[in-house]
Amino acid sequence: MSLKHETERPTGRPWSLALRLTAYYACSAFLIVAAATGYLYWAMVRNVDLEDDRTLADKVRLLQSILQAVPVDVPAIEQEANESWQASQHTVVFIRAIDNNGRTIAESPEMATLLARELFPPPAAEPGRGSNVETQSRRAYRLMAVENANGIVQVATDRTMEEEILADYEEQLWYALGAALVACTAAGYIIARRGLRPIQEISVTAANIRPANLGQRITLTGLPAELHQLASAFNSMLDRLEEAFDRLSRFSADIAHELRTPLNNLRGELDVALEKRRSTEEYAEAIGSSLEECARLGRIIDSLLFLARAEDPQTQIDRENFDLEEELGNIREFFEPMAHESGVTIVSDVSAPVSASLNRPLFQRAIGNLVANALAHTPSGGAVTLRARSEGEVIAMEVSDTGQGIPPDDLPHVFERFYRADRSRTPTSGGLGLGLAIVKSIAELHRGSVEIESEPGIGTRVRLRFPQNGRR
Repeated sequence: MSLKHETERPTGRPWSLALRLTAYYACSAFLIVAAATGYLYWAMVRNVDLEDDRTLADKVRLLQSILQAVPVDVPAIEQEANESWQASQHTVVFIRAIDNNGRTIAESPEMATLLARELFPPPAAEPGRGSNVETQSRRAYRLMAVENANGIVQVATDRTMEEEILADYEEQLWYALGAALVACTAAGYIIARRGLRPIQEISVTAANIRPANLGQRITLTGLPAELHQLASAFNSMLDRLEEAFDRLSRFSADIAHELRTPLNNLRGELDVALEKRRSTEEYAEAIGSSLEECARLGRIIDSLLFLARAEDPQTQIDRENFDLEEELGNIREFFEPMAHESGVTIVSDVSAPVSASLNRPLFQRAIGNLVANALAHTPSGGAVTLRARSEGEVIAMEVSDTGQGIPPDDLPHVFERFYRADRSRTPTSGGLGLGLAIVKSIAELHRGSVEIESEPGIGTRVRLRFPQNGRR
């Protein structure tokens, strides 16, 4: 199987963004709730343990003070053991005092049966943390053992009721966590749907855009900051598409209009020639006129093909180094007969040697179009000037004339295809309306630019800038 087929293999339906956001929110919120709940449960258990340890530690210190008496006050220990065991219905403390010989001095009633010596942890030097134990009778106790010079003290408290409270609290926490998971999921879904509502509105707007309503745009009011930039970029793209679509529509209409005239002329000439038998001279005249119309059609088609190729971003041009002064001189010599016939002077002005790395045929075509256009609009006695100079990494070209100029309303459109500022010039009179469009395409192929200045009655100046390295 080819690599292309491997990469195009379907991988299953992806998760929707709303589902992903819901899952992320539910998981993160539930983990936070679970962590907080776990911490509260741990804090509660710790507080219960600390409270029991404080109670047991107080008893240990009291017994240690009694054991330090000489002789040992056994009755006092027994009295304390009985009172602690009978102190409260809910807080029962068991006490056992053991001497250094391992004999039990005194202990609380029933302690020998409920809490054997072996259940207690090894004795510590000071009262500290106790330990929990569960007996065979399913009763829970907190134990503590402390050793001193006169023996060992073992104390314990019944915490069965506390364990039941903790167990009930833990059960309630599990219910609360289950409810929290459901609530987090529902809240996450609602938040995700509301958060994605602007995206849905953008999608609906984009889906409804057709060639008939390219002017429709996404409303930016109320959009989040993250989507505002996306919607602005999308609207800008729609502006460019609308402009390109309008330009293409106008271009198609212009092509149809421009091609219709020579085709109608050609058809008219042939119809007239075929209406009746003609002389050889008349047939030759009809054929010659038809050839002129065919040549005009060929020029239009060649220009359009050149413009289409120039718009292809993959188009590459071959560059060569040549001297601009020499090249402008050749162009001036080529147009001198035409200029002499029109009574116009052509001057080339290159103050210093300038070498350019450009495509020579394209450069000749661009400058030639500008010179031909200048000659067509310059009255007798005027002048056309060609200038070139080097501006660092940029070659600056200028073609200026002292002609009739271009009206300000027409100036922004002169580089559009088939646009004619002079309405009197038609394809029949030689003007196709593509010359300046071709000049602009040639400049862009060289990664350059073109600009135009004109004042009616004074003249027109067109500037071309070509980067030497082919980069802007």
